[in-house]
Amino acid sequence: MEVTKVLTFKSGNFPFSYNYSHEKVRPLEIEFHFLYNSLSELPILPAQLQEFEKELTRRSIFSTAAIEGNPLKEEEVAEIINDVTPQNHAESKKIEIINLQKAYQEISEIHQSSDFVLSEDFIKTLHKTVTCKLKYDYCIPGVYRNHVVKVGDKPHGGIATPPKCLKDIQNLMGKYIEWFHSDEVKKLPPIIQSTIAHYHLALIHPFGDGNGRTARLVEAAILRSAGIKYLPTMLSNYYYREIDNYFISFSNCHRNKDKDISPFIEFVLSGAVESLNEVKSRITTYIRRSALKNYFYSLNNSKEISKRQLELLNLLLDAQEDEIVTIKSVQRELPYRTLYAKVTDRTARRDLTKLHEKKILALTQKGYKLDRQILNITNQFT
Repeated sequence: MEVTKVLTFKSGNFPFSYNYSHEKVRPLEIEFHFLYNSLSELPILPAQLQEFEKELTRRSIFSTAAIEGNPLKEEEVAEIINDVTPQNHAESKKIEIINLQKAYQEISEIHQSSDFVLSEDFIKTLHKTVTCKLKYDYCIPGVYRNHVVKVGDKPHGGIATPPKCLKDIQNLMGKYIEWFHSDEVKKLPPIIQSTIAHYHLALIHPFGDGNGRTARLVEAAILRSAGIKYLPTMLSNYYYREIDNYFISFSNCHRNKDKDISPFIEFVLSGAVESLNEVKSRITTYIRRSALKNYFYSLNNSKEISKRQLELLNLLLDAQEDEIVTIKSVQRELPYRTLYAKVTDRTARRDLTKLHEKKILALTQKGYKLDRQILNITNQFT
């Protein structure tokens, strides 16, 4: 049965649903799996992967906190994460970041081969980590609420009232775990399982505060337990960028009389596809950079370019993709002037012209730019 209704004491029937339009969702699901499988074939150095995942986690901590109103900027979040001095983090907005950092560390220890099982204890422990040392009204870390809360707003689909009392929440959380581990739900793809787990936990809203962060972390844990990389620390970034659609898609599911949760699943899958495309772009950039560096060294080894020209190319490779250099800028501006400050205009012009003739530098109206596409097969056969 796609919709299971549980009768509550004070809030009527509560629906657990995996009712969604396969016709709408299937194209996104296919695109997601195609992208993910293609990514698994791309090589990346362990150090690059570690640095990339560290960046993704930092961005995710910023995003999931910002969704709930944390005012800190991304660079401020990075400073807090890198500063391990406890006395520097007395403010609530900073404690929220430290807590999320700990929670993501806990999630990162979940692997496909682990014995992870979604349980009430796991969710309570995660919530306790997220809300530890924070003085939220009527919120005890790791303890279900026993008061009425309101969620949502009119611009995002209206205000809703989740289950109202402790007895109902206790009953629904037990049913939630039982339903999630049912044969019917387990047959669904992991990306769908994690999405509906996120949705229904947020719908129950079992805690006094921190429900959104906990639901997104539960989603991340399920994805990690399924062996899915990148998405556990990327989806929150997408939710923050598309924050209006995040809340609207959730509300559209909640208000749907047939309990069709297609809008939220479509939204999450769109985020998964967008996130994987970003990963593909980043890994491709790593590969291209490594190939270009090897190509430049081979040109130097064969005496086709000088050592100074090689060092110039390496500096450009480390610069922004749209970096422009001129005869004057390489002689006067860092980091290039370390190579050209003591040479003539003629020498600088000769180097730039030679690298342009070899099609390594492209000539623009403003100056010369490194052609990072030079090793593309299509470019080599034109």
